[in-house]
Amino acid sequence: MQMRFLPSIITALTALTLTSCTTTTAEQYEATALTSYSWQVKYANNLTSQPQPRIETFANTSVLNRNGLKPAGAVVGPDDRGLWWPTLPPRPSVDEVEQRKKSQSEAGKPELIKDVQYKLTYGVGNLQKALPTNYDVYRQVVKAYPQRTPLELTLGVNDNSVEKAEPVSK
Repeated sequence: MQMRFLPSIITALTALTLTSCTTTTAEQYEATALTSYSWQVKYANNLTSQPQPRIETFANTSVLNRNGLKPAGAVVGPDDRGLWWPTLPPRPSVDEVEQRKKSQSEAGKPELIKDVQYKLTYGVGNLQKALPTNYDVYRQVVKAYPQRTPLELTLGVNDNSVEKAEPVSK
């Protein structure tokens, strides 16, 4: 009776092995956080019942944070996550919102969207590799960068992201 579970266990273990994370040590690195504000408006035939309204983006502003240092053009910050933010973009006027409206559709109210995209760039031999990452990795780099402490990076599935960064103890 227990033999029938064996193929599923083997399949699960094989999948875990194939998708396991790799680690690498980086001595040269830079973490960035692109902070941005953008105005968005939802459009739909019925805003309350339509599951996927059309979303239009109007003005946006952004600023690139590097290793936790105050970037040029930043006007707000650092916030409670250590990030600096740009000026607010101009809110779309009623005329601008109505211009993008299609016949038979409704326009929602303009919403200000805050967004952050994290990236880690590190050296691999003579090459530079830039991968998406998360807030925790960004903060670890901010702490390690002033002393240039080497970091052990844990890469995600297929080495397409950086999931973790830890200082290498000397």
